[in-house]
Amino acid sequence: MTDQTIALDPPVGSGGGADAGVADYIALLKPRVMSLVVFTGFAGLYLAPGSLHPVLAFAAILCIAVAAGASGAINMWYDRDIDARMARTRGRPIPAGRIEPGAALGFGVTLAVGSVVVMGLAVNAVAAALLALTIGFYVFVYTMWLKRRTPQNIVIGGAAGAFPPMIGWAAVTGDVSLAGVMLFAIIFVWTPPHFWALSLYRVKDYANAGVPMLPVVAGAAATERHILAYALVLFPVALAPALLGVAGPVYAIGAALLGAAFVVCAIRVQGDSTHREARRMFGFSIVYLFMIFMLLLVDKGLGGVG
Repeated sequence: MTDQTIALDPPVGSGGGADAGVADYIALLKPRVMSLVVFTGFAGLYLAPGSLHPVLAFAAILCIAVAAGASGAINMWYDRDIDARMARTRGRPIPAGRIEPGAALGFGVTLAVGSVVVMGLAVNAVAAALLALTIGFYVFVYTMWLKRRTPQNIVIGGAAGAFPPMIGWAAVTGDVSLAGVMLFAIIFVWTPPHFWALSLYRVKDYANAGVPMLPVVAGAAATERHILAYALVLFPVALAPALLGVAGPVYAIGAALLGAAFVVCAIRVQGDSTHREARRMFGFSIVYLFMIFMLLLVDKGLGGVG
């Protein structure tokens, strides 16, 4: 992408929101990210011991979804300048001028506060506190502090995306247990190689935007080594539910096979200057996380979770 092309874009937020439609406000919520957040949050709720009234369970999942969307909207408000410089994000509602920054911020803050209040009133204070922590961590720690300052942005900031299964668990139990922490750990370790794979084939985008992702700062070779290291760590972490007796053999076998495939993907990324393997790994990583949590659900359905 050339500077001339960027210059043809409308100034950030110049649309005044006049052309904003329902689809634009939905886009602010980052629905693709939200879908995975909702699924892992539901998994935590389903796997937790005990029961929750279906109406309250629905309210808990809805609050998790709304909070994820609120975080995405606030993130887009804050990152509107770098979004305008990246090919992957230039079409978002704020840099494209369809929604004013202030409207996006107000939308996000309203949803964030509402989701936490409803979670606290309808479910319990622990789940609400975790939900507030998740929003605050994503907005203040990752978006405003880490993202533009350190290549470890996604390592530390990735914790925000790992909280939903803990929130779902706490919605049922009212506490934070070892099993909930294990679910958190799986997503936490999965997040860096997932995003580093993306950043390998989008490195020019991140460099143009001034975001210090690992391949921009340390180069492709170092990033590839980090991806492999995290894939190797993820293998036993994902097996932890079975090793600690929380999940049964169905999950153990499936997690081992998926973990081996994840490591193979990481090995193939090494030294691939075309970054085709990085693109493939990014796609597989999404399937991997979905399947890991689906296996946990199936395992419990078969009586494998204590």
